[in-house]
Amino acid sequence: MSVFCQALRLQFKRYQYRRRAARALRDCWQLSPPCWQSPARDAAYLAIDLEMTSLDPNTGEVVSIGWVPITHCEIDLSAARHHLLRAESLVGESAVIHQLRDCDRVDGEPPAEVLQALLKAASGRVLLFHCAELDIAFLNALCQTHLAAPLLLPYVDTLQIEHGRRERAHQPVRNGELRLADCREHYHLPAYPAHNALSDALATAELFLAIKSR
Repeated sequence: MSVFCQALRLQFKRYQYRRRAARALRDCWQLSPPCWQSPARDAAYLAIDLEMTSLDPNTGEVVSIGWVPITHCEIDLSAARHHLLRAESLVGESAVIHQLRDCDRVDGEPPAEVLQALLKAASGRVLLFHCAELDIAFLNALCQTHLAAPLLLPYVDTLQIEHGRRERAHQPVRNGELRLADCREHYHLPAYPAHNALSDALATAELFLAIKSR
């Protein structure tokens, strides 16, 4: 789907939700970069990562969210944030992956408050993910519950960017080669511990800048 078609679809969905969406979300829509334009090299971005209890947004729950801003191709660690969400169900076997136990989430923040902080951080920025489909699905579910509408903000995906780059170079993409850690290794970036939302958001931001520098 072309950038223009994606933009039309995004605008149409915003129009559908314009009356029911929470004010904070509608304000963020108004301040988001023009979604019919390809993100400029020096655009402002917000790299985001989520840790979840499962891969199904209909039954799973967001455990934590981390984000790191990028402004003028520079990562702003002073504005990086990591939020642990208050538990609504047991983490189950997913604790083996993200290392967060139910007792760790007792003092977690209400999801609605975390979403408000996320919208403030995302204002005027293009969202950035690695493998965006899953994170967007969970964010949309959270927003539907607490803000009465999906997120509907423009975003880019480092996985898709790298996949497209390799296709244009006629480089075969083997199974698993586009995982975040493997992509970082390809660009000679250091290895970071996986499955921590803030660490993965930072890893995605660094990968994005490395890809853009080529």
